[in-house]
Amino acid sequence: MTVDRILPTDEAHDLLELATEIADRELAPKVVEFEERAEFPREVLRTLGRAGLLGLPYAEEHGGAAQPYEVYLQVLEILASRWLAVAEAVSVHTLSCYPVAAFGTDEQRKLLPDMIGGELLGAYCLSEPQGGSDAAALTTKAVRDGDAYVVSGTKAWITHARVADFYNIFCRTGGPGPRGISCLVADRATAGIHPQAAERTMGLRSSPVAQLVFDDARVPADRLIGGEGAGFTIAMSALDSGRLGIAACAVGLAQAALDYAVDYARQRQQFGRAIIDFQGLGFTLADLATQISAARALTLAAARLRDAGRPYSLEAAKAKLFATDVAMRVTTDAVQVLGGAGYVADHPVERYMREAKVLQIVEGTNQIQRLVISRALAKG
Repeated sequence: MTVDRILPTDEAHDLLELATEIADRELAPKVVEFEERAEFPREVLRTLGRAGLLGLPYAEEHGGAAQPYEVYLQVLEILASRWLAVAEAVSVHTLSCYPVAAFGTDEQRKLLPDMIGGELLGAYCLSEPQGGSDAAALTTKAVRDGDAYVVSGTKAWITHARVADFYNIFCRTGGPGPRGISCLVADRATAGIHPQAAERTMGLRSSPVAQLVFDDARVPADRLIGGEGAGFTIAMSALDSGRLGIAACAVGLAQAALDYAVDYARQRQQFGRAIIDFQGLGFTLADLATQISAARALTLAAARLRDAGRPYSLEAAKAKLFATDVAMRVTTDAVQVLGGAGYVADHPVERYMREAKVLQIVEGTNQIQRLVISRALAKG
């Protein structure tokens, strides 16, 4: 199905056309092979970077495209509809560029052109083995020693852990609680940083997720972002944007599942007619289409608040919650529409369903999103 979009500029139309062309040429033909091999498509990310699609929301002076977030999210949606792991990689990488772009010094921002251009791939190291949702309780430590910080501890569930060129490390430089947390940006080659074996995940198998062990890794002090104690503020403001990225990925995945299910239901014959003509199934597809449109609208409404410089944290939580729950529902129902055929790997809907699950977990579980929203309601 063609999505009818309202875009702010002609340039935005061109960007979405470019994203669609690259997605059809570079992503769709490769996804099955790379997912089966659990191989990360590093060259695809370089292609996206050289096409200008990795730095869409960042300033032109740093190599970005200075595009509104609503445009960037719709590019993500298109990528996710062809290959979710790539779209999630773009979202994570964009998130990884945020601390330097938003809080870095002029000297630190000299790193941005290579980051945004895709030559350097980023990872965002916040979660730890003993806790992900309670980020303020993280235990990874960084102790100042002359012109460096010595980092020790373990991070968990880190996307790009084994393939990243730089790491945003959220670590404790002070006392307990959020005020003791700082952010360091470390190069992959830093001695004492040890990526562990990749996790064996349910979906997104071409996206390498692993623990990172820091064994007295020395990170230059000039890689401290925003000053000591600023890390928690950086992390939370970045996650607001990251949640919108995951919401857009969810919309794209759900759209792909719906499109496949509708096409199948038009062609599949039972009792002398296409199964889409049976109201029980046709009405199900109608509900799914409506939910996807609602998820897209909620996500873009939050993005437009961000673009206008208005508070959007609450709306980002709503968008992430709703869009990812919709993706889980749509992909599950898409398998049901195909019946037995939906349960085998000959059709992509079984992969879509496995992939949708992780979107309800990353960038803050959906229970955390409900907590954010309910607390806001309680405060009035």
